[in-house]
Amino acid sequence: MSETSFIPGPDSLRAYRDALGCFGTGVTVVTTRTDRGPLAITANSFTSVSMDPPLLLWCPARQSKRHDPFVAASHFAIHVMAEDQLDMAMHFARNGEDFSCVPQHRNEDGVPVLPNVIARFDCRRHACHDGGDHSILVGAVLRTTSRPGKGLIFKRGQYGGFLEQS
Repeated sequence: MSETSFIPGPDSLRAYRDALGCFGTGVTVVTTRTDRGPLAITANSFTSVSMDPPLLLWCPARQSKRHDPFVAASHFAIHVMAEDQLDMAMHFARNGEDFSCVPQHRNEDGVPVLPNVIARFDCRRHACHDGGDHSILVGAVLRTTSRPGKGLIFKRGQYGGFLEQS
């Protein structure tokens, strides 16, 4: 295989995305409540920011029709999807307002929560920063719920699981 080097820009957008895709990420679904009802979005831009205080971030794309409601939300929940939840993640990637595929449950803040995820972080909006064509939403973690299980992974445009090493 040959190595490629380039300066990221409009002419190399695909190559830049492909290079970023070399880094495997977990798959999350973020939920909130809006005046129109529950809203969800599938995202892989998620990371811990601080342990004390407990802060995390995720980054919705500005071009998304769901961007503004999430940026305006006072509370949201980030769900780390289990290896067998690809269908649910894909469902919310396509349609963030259709919750017919999941039982209707809400957390203490009224935010819709999804069943059987391997971790959930209930957050209060802490800050929002400009991130170019995305916004960087920082959440203060109010509650965490987790269970054993393997997470759903996204890498190089494909979904999969995690191969355990012996």
